[in-house]
Amino acid sequence: MPEYGRIIQQLVERCKELSDRDERSEMAMAIIDFMGQRNPQLRDEENYKHKLWDHLFILANYDLDVDSPYPFPTREQLAEKPKTMEYPKLQGDFKFYGKSILQLIEKAIELEPGDEKEALKEVIANNMKKSYNVYNKEHVTDDVIFRHLKELSDNRLDLTNIESLEKSKIYYTTNSNRNNNNRSNNNNRNQNQPNKRRHNNNNNNRSNTNNNNRK
Repeated sequence: MPEYGRIIQQLVERCKELSDRDERSEMAMAIIDFMGQRNPQLRDEENYKHKLWDHLFILANYDLDVDSPYPFPTREQLAEKPKTMEYPKLQGDFKFYGKSILQLIEKAIELEPGDEKEALKEVIANNMKKSYNVYNKEHVTDDVIFRHLKELSDNRLDLTNIESLEKSKIYYTTNSNRNNNNRSNNNNRNQNQPNKRRHNNNNNNRSNTNNNNRK
């Protein structure tokens, strides 16, 4: 562990040579404090004292008989490989849809047949289409999205009964709301324009009066 330097390594070797266990333990405590001073960045980490004692044991080549507040690790424990992480099952050709789409699909499968389930299926398909276009940077047809949805749901969600997403209820509801918002914004702008004209006319009248008074 080169970050501790040769001085600490020599101190550890000196500690191992002491015959009295109490003296070794006392010197080991002093070495731990010195190691913390040489590497102050370790103090910001959780359980940094435990890490220092582990490092001391490693520097001693796993051969140090002292009183420690923590159990020393074995060579086998440090050489043990970490467990392989479990990745989400969504991989391969459909990884760009993300885990949230899978969760929505599972929720839609659990719903009873009805308007709510049909609406959720169309919401899922719309989000799948957006994710596909963003990831692949190309336009995708609705029949491809319907096929992917059917495959991801193990043939339990089917949207082949609608012609396209643009003719679905979700599409019309979303666009009608957007159009209504645009109309209201335009109306607000038109209502504000006469007020601006009156304000400008009043300013012009004041300026003309002031000019006449000066004359």
